[in-house]
Amino acid sequence: MTRNNNVLIDFQPDKTDMRVHYCNALIEEAGRNDKILVIDVDTSSSMGTKPFYKEYPDRAINCGIMEAHAAGMAAGLSATGYVPYLHAFGTFASRRVYDQLFLSCAYQDLNVKIIGADAGVAATSNGGTHMPFEDMGIIRNIPGMIVFEPADAVMLPYAVRYMAETYGNFYMRYVRRKTMRIYDEKAEFSIGKANVLREGNSIAIIACGIMVYESLRAAQMLAEEGINAMVIDMHTIKPIDSQAVIDAAKCCGAIVTAENHNIVNGLGSAVSEVVCENFPIPLERVGVNDTFGEVGTQDYLMEKYGLTARDICIKAKKAIGRRRGM
Repeated sequence: MTRNNNVLIDFQPDKTDMRVHYCNALIEEAGRNDKILVIDVDTSSSMGTKPFYKEYPDRAINCGIMEAHAAGMAAGLSATGYVPYLHAFGTFASRRVYDQLFLSCAYQDLNVKIIGADAGVAATSNGGTHMPFEDMGIIRNIPGMIVFEPADAVMLPYAVRYMAETYGNFYMRYVRRKTMRIYDEKAEFSIGKANVLREGNSIAIIACGIMVYESLRAAQMLAEEGINAMVIDMHTIKPIDSQAVIDAAKCCGAIVTAENHNIVNGLGSAVSEVVCENFPIPLERVGVNDTFGEVGTQDYLMEKYGLTARDICIKAKKAIGRRRGM
C-alpha cells in the first residue's frame, strides 16, 4: 500500500480526453520498443488511436468488427515476439472474446494487452449493449490476468508504460473521454499496490476508476458530520492489494467499496473475499446492483444506478452503524 500525498486539492475536469492521453503514451512507448503494435476493431476513431496509425503505419492493424479474430491475431503476434495492444469497447473486449483471451492468450502464457473503453456508465449514449458492468468480473476469472482501472490521466500513461515493460496478459478498462484530475504530475504508482489518498479511521472507502473522485467528495461530505473517512484508490483489481484491505479493516473497522461496475464479481466482491478470509468486519458495496445499462448522460446514469458521493455517504453510515451494533 502506498500513501500518496500527491493528490490535487481543488479537483478540476481534465481539458483533454483520456483517449488522447492514452494514444500519446502509447506512441511514446512504441518509440522505445519497436515490437509494440496496435490492433483495432474499427475503433481507431472512437478509441483515439488514429495518431498512432500516422506515426507508425506499419505497426497498426484494423481487423474490422471481428473482435474474436482480433484477439486470436493478437495472441499469434505475441507468440512471435510482438507486444500487441488490442482495443475494443469494454463489452466486446471482455465477454465477446472471453474464450480467445482464456485459451489463446492466458493459457498460452503470452503477452497481450487488452484495452476496454467506456467503462461502466461512461458508455452513455451507446446504451446497454455497449455498457460494460461485468467486464472486470469476467476477466478476473482468467488465471494470471492482471486487471486494473486508472482513475485519471496522470495514472494512465504509467499504466501504458507498465504494460509495455512487463511481460504478461493485461486488461485495462478506462473512460475514453474527460475525467476529473485526481493526481498531480509527481504522483507515483505501482500496479498491485493501492494508493491511500486520504487518511481516516472512521470508515475506509475503497474505490477504483471514476468512483475515486466520488469517494473523495464523499469523504469531504462525511467530514462535515464528524466522520473521518480513509479513501483508497484500488486501481488494481487483480492482483488486489490484500494487505491494504486488511490494514484498512483493522484501522477503521468498516469498509465501503465503490465501483463503476456490477457489484457482483467486481471490486466489491474482491475486497469482500479478502475481508471474509482475514479480518471480518461490516462491508457495504456501492455499484450497479445486478442490472443492465441504458442510454443516458453520465450524470443521469450515476444517479440512476446509485454511483454518487451521496450514495457512498449513505452506505458509509450504514457500515458504521453495523459496526457499532456488533
